[in-house]
Amino acid sequence: MRTFLERSAAGAMDAVMCAMMNRLQWRLRDDTCSREEFLAYLDACEPLTRETFYAAPAGVISPMTNDQRPMTLHWPSPVKSAFAENDTARALWFVGPGGPSAPTALVLHALMSASDAGYRRLAAWFHARGWNMLFPHLPFHYSRTPRGHHNGALAITAHLPRNAESLRQGVTEQRQAMAFLRAHGVQKFGLLGTSYGGWTAALLSFVEADFEFLTLIQPIIDTEHAIWQNPGAASIRRILTKRGIGAGMTLRHAHLSSPLHGEPLTARERITLVAGSYDTVAPASGLRELAQAWTGVNYVEVRQGHFGYAALEEAKRRLDPLLR
Repeated sequence: MRTFLERSAAGAMDAVMCAMMNRLQWRLRDDTCSREEFLAYLDACEPLTRETFYAAPAGVISPMTNDQRPMTLHWPSPVKSAFAENDTARALWFVGPGGPSAPTALVLHALMSASDAGYRRLAAWFHARGWNMLFPHLPFHYSRTPRGHHNGALAITAHLPRNAESLRQGVTEQRQAMAFLRAHGVQKFGLLGTSYGGWTAALLSFVEADFEFLTLIQPIIDTEHAIWQNPGAASIRRILTKRGIGAGMTLRHAHLSSPLHGEPLTARERITLVAGSYDTVAPASGLRELAQAWTGVNYVEVRQGHFGYAALEEAKRRLDPLLR
């Protein structure tokens, strides 16, 4: 009975959140790509390697000059979109008692994350363990939300080339941020990502080797599933089908955008995958497949759907001994 009630409650929560996402995406049904545009993008990307696609030029990162805590870092994004608001990268730098050079965790938020209040509490948790925390605003979120749009709505739409370029933005910007932190004496990094942030974090871990830990909480790992089976993408499927874009076409970009098609540079025993037993958006079956592909990583399931807090608490419990 307990399992039935938990599964029902998790399913209801996932259904409500996915319905909201589908409504937002349907409103953007005219902001998409044609089949020809998508094929041209795939042709341009097919010969690229991850190292080329996510190459990060030297960034000019500036801290805000006021007395804000946390400090806000901002800089021009190396990847441009059609939205001026989105093309300034921003990150909140939570510096703890250890000063700017203390070990620093990059924490990448979920899609359409509505508030950073929980992440501010997480920063205090890291500070108590001697770590600083960097909280980037991922593309089209928070301060980067274009006027007239909902927070995060443009990060994943039926405009597939923009989806891929947003991931590219997120990864290359974090590489620039890490270079900035290294210049300020940081020698140890950690990486924690949730859902969409977990997707970005996985791709970042393929091109950066300096992470003491990699913790992925219910990450999006399968681009085909994310579009063609995910209940939160039903509107996207309808839009793409009408434009002649079908299942299987995104596989040509998988070598650049799919966590299932790469391997992290972090030591496997320091990687943790946290799945939700009742997750319909990033199913536990997919994360078990990823755990098998990344032999030797730590895998754990918690009794929740895609939306909930148990997964983060379990991630913190498993992280604790690695940070001290």
